[in-house]
Amino acid sequence: MPVGEIIAIGTELLLGEIQDTNTAFIARRLRDAGIDLYRTTIVGDNPERIAQAIREAVDRSDIVITTGGLGPTVDDPTRLAVATAFGADLEFRPELWEQIQDRFSRFHRPVTENNRRQAYIPCGAVAIENQVGTAPAFYFERDSKIIISLPGVPREMEHLFQQKVLPILDDRFKLRGIIKAYVLHAAGVGESQVDEWIGELEASANPTVGLLAHPGQIDIRVTAKASSELEADAMIREMVSQVHQRVGEAIFGSNQETLEQVVLTRLGLQGWKLSLVECGFGGAISERLAKAGFSTAQAHILPELCRPSELQQLTQSSHAHKTAEVTLGAGFYPGPIMQDLYLYLITPNSTLEQNRSYGGPPQLGPAWAVQTALDFIRRNIP
Repeated sequence: MPVGEIIAIGTELLLGEIQDTNTAFIARRLRDAGIDLYRTTIVGDNPERIAQAIREAVDRSDIVITTGGLGPTVDDPTRLAVATAFGADLEFRPELWEQIQDRFSRFHRPVTENNRRQAYIPCGAVAIENQVGTAPAFYFERDSKIIISLPGVPREMEHLFQQKVLPILDDRFKLRGIIKAYVLHAAGVGESQVDEWIGELEASANPTVGLLAHPGQIDIRVTAKASSELEADAMIREMVSQVHQRVGEAIFGSNQETLEQVVLTRLGLQGWKLSLVECGFGGAISERLAKAGFSTAQAHILPELCRPSELQQLTQSSHAHKTAEVTLGAGFYPGPIMQDLYLYLITPNSTLEQNRSYGGPPQLGPAWAVQTALDFIRRNIP
């Protein structure tokens, strides 16, 4: 199974002016093609630094893909950097200049002299025609390694990667494997607790098991490398079964499934309606449920903070109107260090009360509180 690296090029990325979405796109496609991604790097528009990053990547990996720096301006240095990395000169390719002129003609735009820079690529490189933009891409092979340079404009990069790069890689490396991931979602527990439960599984080499923490949610990622999708699915299925056995009811869903969708489904199976009394949330719980396609029977959004005892009384009063079988009262009380959450839930089977506290980054507190409130409903609906 070949190993790949991605180098995203652009000082604007280092300055945080734009987000690097190209790396995420390429990483997913490499995974699906069975290529193991070793490292990703961001480098500014400096030819020497880019060349050094390329040399280091080629020493480690079979495939190196760069994005960005192929435009016509002085600060588009990727062509020169690749040539420098391999001790090659840049050469002018008349056919690329014709393609560039043709593209500008079809756009009804004048071509400027600096666009000629885009027709230069390293000696020995193979040009890749860009049919959706003006910057030609290219690839360069040395020994058993290949470096592919793509434009940074996302729509151009994505088109070229799908239509040109994947066939090149498939022909060059005879890609037959697959890397497949499956993600389980858990709520109501912390990352350290989940790690305690499945730490032994996290030591597995294939499939691998990893954790990713979000406010109020822990993702458990199971990734399998196999020769076929059928084999990968079998490996994942066995590991997912072991995770379920250890983590239990904290797991609420998988992959694209959300907690609000699970709550909606459970209420629907029981034929129950839900009413809400929110204090300190600004309607965030109702909004999350509404985005999942669920309309609460009644929602009271309190503009000011109220004490838990007052919230409890309002919840009882709302439930007494019999507009819904389930009523949740939720109060979020942010503080400078700790943020508190009070939950009061009435269902046809029970009345439950819970207090929770959050001590993480204050800006993540509201998201944690909404997720925890939804999980409180989820755990108490049969």
